Amino acid sequence: MRILGIDPGSMITGFGVIEHDNRGARALGWGCIKTEGGEWPARLRRIYEAIGATVQQYNPDEVAIESAFVHRNAASALKLGQARAAALCGVFDAAGGVFEYAPRAVKLAVVGTGSATKEQVQHMIKALLKLSELPPADAADALAVAVCHAHGRQTRVLLDGLRGRGRRRR
Repeated sequence: MRILGIDPGSMITGFGVIEHDNRGARALGWGCIKTEGGEWPARLRRIYEAIGATVQQYNPDEVAIESAFVHRNAASALKLGQARAAALCGVFDAAGGVFEYAPRAVKLAVVGTGSATKEQVQHMIKALLKLSELPPADAADALAVAVCHAHGRQTRVLLDGLRGRGRRRR
């Protein structure tokens, strides 16, 4: 199972691709799409095109994206939502579904606490994926979203199997 994780941002959008099987997960690639400066529509286009190119390069089976969270500043929340939408439009060519995870759920799944810092996420991703160096914070967040999805997916598959066995017994 190949999973593209996305951490959307109005200035930096992180992405990370992992491959997950019964032996665990390994990172295939990651990076940051920087959109600082320039007109807003051009920045959104950059996110859309870069995520689309990532989908073409890695051909993920599923996509996991961090859900939007409420900011105190409405303008910032709106920009984050637009950046997230641009990233989602870039995954339309991906084969499987798109799954959303709250930031606290991602941190809980990877670090063990929903209030983990970016540095803690970076270190855990380095350890979990056996990376030789720390990925940039936004890329680490995206890899964390992918790892969170992989772990949740395993649980869903096991539960679906148990439910299926229960139905057959009747």
